[in-house]
Amino acid sequence: MKRTLLIWASMACMTVHSVMAQDAAVNKIIEIGQTDNQVMDHLDVLTNRIGGRVIGSNAYDNAVEWVASKFTEWGLEVELQEAGTLPVGFNRGPWFGKLLGENGTELHFVTPSYTAGTKGVQRGHVLQEPLTQSEFDRMKGQLKGAWVLINGKNVGWPVDRSAKGDSIRAAIISENNETAKKNRQIMEDNWRNNTDNPLLPLKEDVPALFYKQMCEAGVLGFIQSATVPLRALYDKAIIHDPTFTFDNLPDVCDIKLDEHQYAAIKQMVKERRTFFLEFDIRNHFRMGPVKYYNVIGKIKGCKYPDEYVMASGHLDAFDVATGGVDCGSGVTPVMEAARMIMKSGAKPKRTMLFCAFAGEEFGLLGSTAWVKANKDKLDKISNLFNRDGGPTPPVGLNVPKAMYQDFVKICAPVKKIHPDYPFEVKEAGPFTKPAKPAGTDASVFAVEAVPASAINEKEIKGYNFNYGEIWHTERDTYSKSIPEYQEHAATVMAIVTLGVANLEHLLSREGLYK
Repeated sequence: MKRTLLIWASMACMTVHSVMAQDAAVNKIIEIGQTDNQVMDHLDVLTNRIGGRVIGSNAYDNAVEWVASKFTEWGLEVELQEAGTLPVGFNRGPWFGKLLGENGTELHFVTPSYTAGTKGVQRGHVLQEPLTQSEFDRMKGQLKGAWVLINGKNVGWPVDRSAKGDSIRAAIISENNETAKKNRQIMEDNWRNNTDNPLLPLKEDVPALFYKQMCEAGVLGFIQSATVPLRALYDKAIIHDPTFTFDNLPDVCDIKLDEHQYAAIKQMVKERRTFFLEFDIRNHFRMGPVKYYNVIGKIKGCKYPDEYVMASGHLDAFDVATGGVDCGSGVTPVMEAARMIMKSGAKPKRTMLFCAFAGEEFGLLGSTAWVKANKDKLDKISNLFNRDGGPTPPVGLNVPKAMYQDFVKICAPVKKIHPDYPFEVKEAGPFTKPAKPAGTDASVFAVEAVPASAINEKEIKGYNFNYGEIWHTERDTYSKSIPEYQEHAATVMAIVTLGVANLEHLLSREGLYK
């Protein structure tokens, strides 16, 4: 009997000591978050020293090395997981453009990633793209050395150079040719009968109808109207086609110009004014194949090392800006959470993985590669916390009933941080399990039925943040992230992930997905 009591007392003492240690670690994290929060320092390096980080670029490679070095410095184990290979790489240098003539001005424009730059400074006259074969034949001698205005409103993608794109363009050219014949008849009838019947409209919703013919004729590049703020994505054909090599890349510029400047230039062309455009666009390709990597920082669990809690953001960012919001505002709080936990002296019971995923912007490539390579771990992941919605602060969680009490306990310390920041755990679900990944890296895990309960975020203090205005645009810079929100997010990420890691059980998946 005495022996039984002694064992029970010993176990109770160990439990109390463990709880006290956990509380001490959480209190230390809160202290660090308030007095030594370095999340904005990480963001500064990532965006202002390294810059835009499309996979396949030297900047992305630099970001991988830097994040790995910080994880190592803080005492985490580090894994660089090869997530994939691109046929070629891409680096962006400076870009400049001018209108030269009676109303000379600097031009406001971008080009999508993995598209051609200029061959030094290139100056040329400007033409409006032809819509029919007769129009092309009439102007083809002028195309050499010209910048061509193409139709449509750009949303970031380059001209579709695929076989499917060629087929669509050919069909519209054929339709426009027939319309042009009818219009010639209408004009003849108007002349003969002294009438004023309107001409039929030509289709111009698909840009660059004579794309290949104009390239062969020697145009300098294509210019398309783009909504402000300017958005620049990437050439899917190159990224997803392994047959592309350094020797068969596009060599004609694809420029997305401020819609207001485009309209003015188009009117000048219509009035047949004499002027020139001059561009210097330093887009450079790298010899491939080019590998890209996920960076995984690991704190090994002391009791359940083969069970996992994951925190993630994506490391890549479009290079037309610097990725201060998408996803600098996600990956740097994940980094800072890892640093806080290590500095707090916490000894989590289960293994914690801090993931900087690659290639989210090119199709969730890094997270997909991780899931594919770690199928044996999926049943042992308590939750993935992914941050990829901008620099707004955490305000709560929506979780199924089976997780509710665990999260209420875990999140109780969050309310100590800032009384003016609300945080509420609510019951919700079951959620619809997605049939295929979409949107963020979290969806890749949700497809596999892995818990990916996201921390809810909301604008609190009226800083008028607008994610849609910044997302994938030239405005995605360091200055768009909000320091106090970011600092709070890093602290909450550390507390919540550590709390899940220190549960005596995996989070229940009961009632999670339909």
